[in-house]
Amino acid sequence: MENKSEPTSKKNSNVIYFLIAVVIALLGTDVYLYMQKKQDTKVIFQQDDEKHRLQTELDSLEAQIEQVNAGKAKMTAEMQSRNDSLQSKIKVLRKALAKGQLTIAELKSAQEDIKQLRYFVTKYTADIEELKQQNASLTTERDTLKNNLASVSQKATTLEQQNQELNTKVKVASALKIGNAEVVAYKVKSSGKEVDVTKAGSAQKIKVNFNVASNAVAEKGMHDVYVRITDPAGNLMIASDSGVFTADGQELQYTYKTAIDFKDDGSVYTIDWVNPNKFVKGDYTVILYADGYTMGKTTFHLK
Repeated sequence: MENKSEPTSKKNSNVIYFLIAVVIALLGTDVYLYMQKKQDTKVIFQQDDEKHRLQTELDSLEAQIEQVNAGKAKMTAEMQSRNDSLQSKIKVLRKALAKGQLTIAELKSAQEDIKQLRYFVTKYTADIEELKQQNASLTTERDTLKNNLASVSQKATTLEQQNQELNTKVKVASALKIGNAEVVAYKVKSSGKEVDVTKAGSAQKIKVNFNVASNAVAEKGMHDVYVRITDPAGNLMIASDSGVFTADGQELQYTYKTAIDFKDDGSVYTIDWVNPNKFVKGDYTVILYADGYTMGKTTFHLK
């Protein structure tokens, strides 16, 4: 009886040990599965955090590009192309990050892309800043040139005005002026002889005798001389062939036109004028003009 009980007891002990081993194995499996699940959850959280960080960095890079472009610097075609490329790359990365769950490989790829993108945005920003500085320098140079041009233009205008004033002074200084003048009335006899008279009824013509004041700057040679004669009533005496001329900035009608040969030697000149009408009693005024200015004037009286 004792020999049969001992094997049975040993057999029962082995079963108990086996069951304990199974329980321990199951507990180990549960612990492993729990730890694996916990690790997977941690990885998912880490992936979500990294995806959020990458999205934030994209926002920052895009804001940086917009701020650079807001400077309104005139970009070259190459810079515009680079800007378009950066904007397109950001859109692609946003779409990639918008996916539900990213694998480790996808996250690493996005990290590398954003790293390169950050480099290009930084370089693009530096290029735009350099372009702004160049534009500012060009603007300063342009403004300086404008100011210099305005200064030169002002000086040229001033010099032109001074030149015109000088020319005017030279013209005035070179214009012929009467030294002495007298007017004598004549009648012409049937024999052709001229006799000076003082009465209006017998006067037929006048002679204006004058000399020209010495003038070293006046041009020597022929000068046109215009004569204006006004009667006692102040009316201009004209003939049918009278014309107009300009003197002292005015357009005037002349009584008679002739020319003299100026030699600056004190020569006396005589101008003959025959009145196509009759003289009347009173005072007459004779004014001579040459070179666009008044030479001088004199008067005579007829009884």
